[in-house]
Amino acid sequence: MNLLTDTLVPEKSHEIKARARMFADEQIRPEAMAHDATGEFPIEILREAQAAGLAGRYFSETYGGAGWTLEDRLAIIEEWFRADGGIGLALQLADFGAKVVALHGTDEQRSEWLPPVAEENLITGLAATEPRGGSDLARMGTTARREGDEYVLDGEKYWTSNGVVADWIVVYAQTDDDGGHGAYSLFVVPTDSPGYEAESIDDKMGLRASQQARIELDGVRVPASNLLGEPNRGFYQIAEFFNYGRIVVAGHGIGLAAAAIETAWEYVHDRELYDEVVADKQTVRHELIEMRERFEAARALTWRACRHVAAGENPAFWASLAKSRATEAAEAIAQDAAQLHGGESLRKENRINKILRDSSYPSVYEGANAVQRDIAYGHWPDEN
Repeated sequence: MNLLTDTLVPEKSHEIKARARMFADEQIRPEAMAHDATGEFPIEILREAQAAGLAGRYFSETYGGAGWTLEDRLAIIEEWFRADGGIGLALQLADFGAKVVALHGTDEQRSEWLPPVAEENLITGLAATEPRGGSDLARMGTTARREGDEYVLDGEKYWTSNGVVADWIVVYAQTDDDGGHGAYSLFVVPTDSPGYEAESIDDKMGLRASQQARIELDGVRVPASNLLGEPNRGFYQIAEFFNYGRIVVAGHGIGLAAAAIETAWEYVHDRELYDEVVADKQTVRHELIEMRERFEAARALTWRACRHVAAGENPAFWASLAKSRATEAAEAIAQDAAQLHGGESLRKENRINKILRDSSYPSVYEGANAVQRDIAYGHWPDEN
């Protein structure tokens, strides 16, 4: 079964999608359950993906990247998450911080930070969220104060992507005491800086192969040149970055939903109950069709939104719409698929159990879905 057909995908992205699917089938899915059991970061799979030019390259060819478009990125991600959400997320996040630099750094900063990511297979990350707040980026407490030719960073970040394994991360910090949206900036912070401490968040329910961390910044000093773009523009920079990121997260939902339908279809067609194949029951068939309806609607919206965001056409509206719809579709489809598995869905070693656990995450990160609907409403397009 191939629910992730090329029909909605631009022709120019077909080749990278096919490569991503082959890599996912050969390298990701066979290792999914083992990495879920241990929570081990899939560094060897990441290195293979980097060597194949499929990870750590989401920036311009000018700086050694792959030159992928947003459509290319979405085509890759939905294939990876169909194979496995945890490993798929780990591979995607390798260039998370690099993409922020690609979007908002100066030419000099891009030339300094991006080529080593491609040439040396460096791992990057992003630190925005804090323990006291997640989606409210205008209420973060980490500070960066200017001292001569340096900035000194202090604070605590939570759910930091690649906080332990990254070579450098981008940190979102307050640079103006007045508060509000105009009080934040972005900084490149090498993880070997004195005062940088990171602790992996273990025992997660899902997406266990990916790494998130709690980090402490205790007097971390970085050159003033590590400030990305203009000072006090960080809120707007991160908001623009998340418009792209939320399309990718919608792809997380699409891949997980496809995996759930695929798994449920196989199970109900292979299993007999009361001397009858489970799939022969009308209620089961109707449930499969309802799952497919939700999937097709969410995927169509996601690819439409991707085109709008890539073109700069009211990106906040379309990104939020796609992210909330696709991730909620994944949760609902995974829950229905688990019901069709009956008691088998309760066993951790069963694939549908893993898909169910993984599917609970994307509706929360990159801004909870309730926040997405507030954003979408605030950017409701004028169709007149």
